[in-house]
Amino acid sequence: MSAKRILVVDNEPKMRRILELSLKNLGHEVEQAGDGREALAAIERGAFDLVLSDLRMPNMDGIALLEALRERGEDVPVIVLTAYGTIETAVAAMKLGAVDYILRPFEIETIELAVSRVLAMRAVQLENRFLRDELARGWGGFIGTSAPMRQLYELIGQVAPARSNVFVVGETGTGKELVARALHEASGRSGLFVPINCAAIPAELLESELFGHARGAFTGALRDRVGKCELSSGGTIFLDEITEMPLALQAKLLRVLQEGVIERLGSNAAIPVDLRVVAATNRDPQAAVDEGLLRRDLYFRLNVVRIDVPLLRDRHGDIPLLAAHFLQQYARELGRPAPRLDETALARLERYAWPGNVRELENLMERAVVLCRGDEVTLQHLPGEIAGTRPAAPVAAAEDAVAAPADLSLKSHVETLESRLIRAALERSGNNKAAAARLLEISERALWYKLKRYGL
Repeated sequence: MSAKRILVVDNEPKMRRILELSLKNLGHEVEQAGDGREALAAIERGAFDLVLSDLRMPNMDGIALLEALRERGEDVPVIVLTAYGTIETAVAAMKLGAVDYILRPFEIETIELAVSRVLAMRAVQLENRFLRDELARGWGGFIGTSAPMRQLYELIGQVAPARSNVFVVGETGTGKELVARALHEASGRSGLFVPINCAAIPAELLESELFGHARGAFTGALRDRVGKCELSSGGTIFLDEITEMPLALQAKLLRVLQEGVIERLGSNAAIPVDLRVVAATNRDPQAAVDEGLLRRDLYFRLNVVRIDVPLLRDRHGDIPLLAAHFLQQYARELGRPAPRLDETALARLERYAWPGNVRELENLMERAVVLCRGDEVTLQHLPGEIAGTRPAAPVAAAEDAVAAPADLSLKSHVETLESRLIRAALERSGNNKAAAARLLEISERALWYKLKRYGL
């Protein structure tokens, strides 16, 4: 948890000092006040994330401080400390907005636990408020308040109202489709948002998916079919993994973008379309152009505005919020109370490099919900390579896999090794096909073909 600003309010200097040292040891910034009046003056000078206040003080006590904060509309959380722990004082403090109260004398560990709990709760509350604001703007799928995400929100807000095509670039699992959906939802365009994964559809079927076909255009074409471009007219078409589209089809797409009309397969009828294209890739698009995977003229047509999606490892501050969201989501699906991450498990998540980005974190939290039988996710519910109990599983060396074979058929051994390597890549990537393809150094389309071939 990042450092927070905490105000300690107590008329006893020794107690203030003890609390200050304890909270500073937790990494927080601490300011002191001797009574409620000094506390209000401090709050006027600058915002605090938490107030820790005694109830019995001269001039202005804790109850009066809570009343004043409520009158001023301040929503800073307050933990009250009291040696007069009657039901009446506790109820009065809680009614006025105190989030917790602690009886004196107390162990310092009790204070530290209460502070950590309240600050974590506060972070979730602020995140929920932020997400409600984003949902009102049509961007409800995002979770994150880090600087890179706020820059992303601002750029989406600037680009969305324009009709310009957009190129979204980011590693697998960063949320490129969320960006595309946000652009569409905030655009004001009345048509549909239509996604299509260019890597997941065989090349021979992709043209029909994009442009549709007329009845009888090919064997099995029993009726006319509307393509994705026609379906998204007036809205947004999202072309995910555009670099996996065959070059011949890229040329046809370029013509559609230039002329604003499509022709279904097997038909000469020109159909006008109003397209806004959001394309995406997990590659460097300029490198894809240089490698001959993406037509240069199509790239220029699509890359009017480029949006780079932040990597999860570049916004570690969002990990607690994302993890809590996914734990709640999958616990709700299973009809269970949502568990929480203990501090050790959260610390490991924050140190991990996240090659699979947000999608990998989501998969891990789903796994944790399935395995957790209590109310807390600990290291035992995380994979060994994250928990630190084992290194990432190595892929068997090729020479070991084919050592001293009884059968000398090269084809059969190549297929066996290829199947084994694919399984290892899928396991290492958390069954993420795009990430596995990168590990194998093949295209995602080639991986899908091999998965089907080997029945994986």
